[in-house]
Order: sequence, then structure tokens, then C-alpha cells
Amino acid sequence: MPSSSRLCSGALHIGTETIGTSPHLFVLALAVAAAGCSRVPAQPDTKTIETAAHGGYVIAINSNSPDVLLADLTEDVVYQAPGSPELVGKPAVRKWVSDYFGAYQTKWEKTSLGFTVSGDTAYERYIYKSTDTDRKTGQITTSTGKGINVFRKGQDGKWRVAIDGWSSDQRG
Repeated sequence: MPSSSRLCSGALHIGTETIGTSPHLFVLALAVAAAGCSRVPAQPDTKTIETAAHGGYVIAINSNSPDVLLADLTEDVVYQAPGSPELVGKPAVRKWVSDYFGAYQTKWEKTSLGFTVSGDTAYERYIYKSTDTDRKTGQITTSTGKGINVFRKGQDGKWRVAIDGWSSDQRG
């Protein structure tokens, strides 16, 4: 007889004894073995979610296309941009983003400093560097800062930005 416990492969053996002579011992052993054989739902793979959510958002921003960016936002998105009133909902964000992309060719680098997943919601703290090139004058403006994103998983499985609030490190 084997020297370890087994149930999932057939009869239950513990050490060199076959369980079955004592009903109480058998029920106890069966409960313990069943708990060990049960499937625990997999925890979310945070790194995969971060890559999809954060990475997808940065790609959408750098597309400089309002339509591409808006596809990465929830319907009730909230933007809290420096020097602007809070924007709530895609129509308000569409106007702001269209004006921004119309005035500037932009490139954002965002570095995630912390990413936490809780169910269908994810929270991210990040730092950024943005480089904006004025489309009329060619003047380049660089900004650095920090922000917080809240992502929500849609029914289609895609992670979208529900809240993006950021502030510049520059004064004034």
C-alpha cells in the first residue's frame, strides 16, 4: 500500500491503512479529501489585467483619435483634468478630447505605480509625462504629473476607464 493519502485516484488510503472499516473515520477522510479536490476559482491575473487596461488606455490616448479614445471609456466616465472643471459622461469628454487632439499632437508615457483588482473594478496610481506639439505653431510643451485611474470590466470583458483624475507637477 502507498504511504500517502489518496482519494482523487480511486479508493482512499491513508498511510498503509485503507479507510472503510470505520464509518466516522471514512466520512471525515472523505470530507478532507473532497475539500482538497475541490476547484477554487482562479484569482484574477492582475498583471494581465493591468497590461490590457493600462496599456490599452495609453495606446488609445496616443492614437490622437477621439473615437479610439472614447471606445476605451465607460459611458459614465469622469475626467478630472488640471485647470478644467470635472467632466462627466462621454459627450462631455468627447468635446474636451476633440478640442485637445485638435490643438495638439500628443504623446503620453504613463507608468503604473500600483494596480489593484477587486472583482470587476481595478484601481491604478500612476505617474506621467506628456509631450504636446501645438498643431499651429509646432511649439512643444512637456508636462509631468500623477494620477489615479479607476477601470471597470464591461460585459464584453474589456476593461475601460471609468475615472481618470490627474494633476500636473508644474505650478500655475
